[in-house]
Amino acid sequence: MEVRNWRNKMSLISVDEKKSIFHLSNGKISYIFQVEEQNLLHHIYFGKAISDYHGGLTYPRFERSFSTNFKGDKNRVYSRDTLLQEYSSLGSGDFRIPSIEIVMDSGSSVCDFRYKDYKVFSGKKKLHPLPHVWTENDSEAETIEIYLEDVANKLLLCLSYTIYRDYDIIARSARLENQGKSDIQVNKLASMSIDLPFEKREMIHLPGSWGNERQIERKEIHRGIQIIDSKRGTTSHQENPFIALVEPSTTEHQGKAYGFLLIYSGNHEEALELDQYEQLRLTIGINPSGFQWNLKPNKQFQTPEVILTFSENGLNGMSQNFHNIIQNRIIRSKHKNAERPILINNWEATYFNFNEEKIKEIIDVSANLGIELFVLDDGWFGKRDSDQTSLGDWYENFEKLPNGLRGLSEYAHDKGMKFGLWFEPEMISERSKLFAEHPDYYFHVPGIEATLSRSQYVLDLSNEDVLNYLFDSIHKILKGNNIDYVKWDMNRYLTDVFSLLLKNKQQGEVSHRYVMNLYRLIDKLTKQHPDILFEACSGGGGRFDAGMLYYMPQIWTSDNSDAVARLKIQYGTSLIYPPSTMGAHVSAVPNHQNGRITPLMTRANVAMSGVFGYELDPTLLTIEEKVQIEEQIKFYKKYRNLLLYGIFTRLSSPFENNHCVWQVVSDDKSECIVTYSNILSHAAPPLERLHLIGLEKEAHYYCPEMNITCSGDELVNIGLYIFPIFNQGDFESRVFRFTKI
Repeated sequence: MEVRNWRNKMSLISVDEKKSIFHLSNGKISYIFQVEEQNLLHHIYFGKAISDYHGGLTYPRFERSFSTNFKGDKNRVYSRDTLLQEYSSLGSGDFRIPSIEIVMDSGSSVCDFRYKDYKVFSGKKKLHPLPHVWTENDSEAETIEIYLEDVANKLLLCLSYTIYRDYDIIARSARLENQGKSDIQVNKLASMSIDLPFEKREMIHLPGSWGNERQIERKEIHRGIQIIDSKRGTTSHQENPFIALVEPSTTEHQGKAYGFLLIYSGNHEEALELDQYEQLRLTIGINPSGFQWNLKPNKQFQTPEVILTFSENGLNGMSQNFHNIIQNRIIRSKHKNAERPILINNWEATYFNFNEEKIKEIIDVSANLGIELFVLDDGWFGKRDSDQTSLGDWYENFEKLPNGLRGLSEYAHDKGMKFGLWFEPEMISERSKLFAEHPDYYFHVPGIEATLSRSQYVLDLSNEDVLNYLFDSIHKILKGNNIDYVKWDMNRYLTDVFSLLLKNKQQGEVSHRYVMNLYRLIDKLTKQHPDILFEACSGGGGRFDAGMLYYMPQIWTSDNSDAVARLKIQYGTSLIYPPSTMGAHVSAVPNHQNGRITPLMTRANVAMSGVFGYELDPTLLTIEEKVQIEEQIKFYKKYRNLLLYGIFTRLSSPFENNHCVWQVVSDDKSECIVTYSNILSHAAPPLERLHLIGLEKEAHYYCPEMNITCSGDELVNIGLYIFPIFNQGDFESRVFRFTKI
């Protein structure tokens, strides 16, 4: 065991063994907890860095009527029911949300975890096959493992905390080991729990629906329990596995903001409880609804990981912390810092109704416009002429494509374009060759009619035969056809979650096994094909999460490709995820999701704040539109690295205003691009000033769009009148460049 000296400032983790105090700090943030009386783990502090903590914050001792006490506590002043804890047990005196729920062989669900030991080490352990925050070397992070023991039930619980030196991030997870001789049933095992003292707080989460994902909602926290969750088998369009806690006065640019993000792609739950004394408990992890894990003797269960961050610079500060860690220590792909190709996808151009000639026409026009990647979407395989058939039949449709994928790929490459392909591997159509040959491959309960969604069923990924089939069939296509890009889609949620291969008492494991094996499958394919750029998709944003980003560096942000709708969707997404993760395309008009007609410039400006592409039929473009698109592509190529990897800041929210403004600044502060989008036109609008953020104060910046030169101080503190530049009309958007001179 490596014990760190409390006074050693080079250490990220300090341990005061006399007072049993553990202090994680990198000079920007601190996380402090202590072993209290009765060997309970007491949460003390999480927030702005504390230089030293000497143990002065002892939890007050006084009687709370009807709260439980320990044997020997004659004054009845110390209780599990009130103490601020790091991880809570069930059935032994704490009546708040439990962190763990288990059922022993005896039928008892009472557990009693007490502190046993700790271990500090440099670096961070891998959690494979779970996605996780990683390190390039051991010097950039330190980890402490806290061991809690339930002596009576012979259970060992390991709480893991990792703090980074250069990222304002703490990663937490839990691991449970059954050291007894009988199986136990785990009904809940939270990745983390934290108890916070009385303070007025508000919560922010990202609810939504298909086509309206990650809509920012902020509300006061009231007494009782509030739950954000998904029971849909994926992270879902409806709730992202994220929650922020803020002060009522916190804005985009100032005030305290605490962010919590679960790195997982399945069912999740973020539960808040404001107790009777207005203390706040937050637990995050796999959704316990429908979850059961049969844990055998000498076996362990590892939870997904949660990343925690704190900023005193408002929501943008929190977001930038998330952006930095996701971009640099979650995404692993060789493409993570590379120039992502400008693509065109044929889905909204043709849907299923295409042939080789039509695709070649699209490629010809696209190549002339400067587009770099053509993506062949749904309809190239089996007998896929509609969404009624052929999912699972991953072989080429030579009736549509006489020269096959290889011929089409070679044609695109000859035109100077890369070639990509759409898959929906996790699903199966009843009208398919695969279903006829393997009717046991999909989720269903024998004797009960399975639930359809989009005319398809879900493959049982807990079945190794299914995994092997998917890997072999997809690998064959990728290996044999010179593929540069894969769009990995999933167009329904999980129902009828039941595996024919597992025992009755293991059926509660199926949803988690599904996710774990999905990770295994993607991991194997991406390692076999490291040069292919993989983009995740689930009906757009239904699985937009850090778990998928661990394997695929970008995700199709939403099926709603309308620029005005995308303002809110991309704005909300940016609360956690950087622009380099957001697939964003210029769509045709009228828009296919809502019928809105939006100027081509606006569509491009919004889409350029992500991984840029087009989703329209270029053969139908006018000469004027082609000229505009050529200019858009030249602009994006020139500023691509800045737009993808610069410091992204939200300036004005479309949830609160009739406009939306965001900016991106280079690391050296020499370049800045501002995207200003007006939504509805007004006859006599107020003249608002736009204030930029993060520029060099004494430097001078030239803006060609306004033909002005201003100091950084001016742009930040005085601001600019923007609105008069706009012409009258709805849905107008402009991009402004500021270059240091």
